[in-house]
Amino acid sequence: MATPNYNYEKRQRELAKKKKKEEKLKERETRKADPADHAAPAGSAESSAGFGAAPSPHGVATPPPSGHEPKV
Repeated sequence: MATPNYNYEKRQRELAKKKKKEEKLKERETRKADPADHAAPAGSAESSAGFGAAPSPHGVATPPPSGHEPKV
C-alpha cells in the first residue's frame, strides 16, 4: 500500500483556501463598486435583525417569549 503524501495534501488545502479567499475578496470589491446591484442575502444580519420581535397587528413590537433564546 502506498503511503499518503501529506505535503501534497497540505499544499492542495492551502491552494483551495487561497482560491476561496481571492473569490471572496473579488466579490466584496464588486459589491463595494456596485452596492445597488447586490442585495443582501436572505440569511444576512440585516434581514434577520428583528428575530423574535415580530410586530403585532396593532403596530407594537412584541418581545420574544421568555426563556427561548434564538439558537446561533
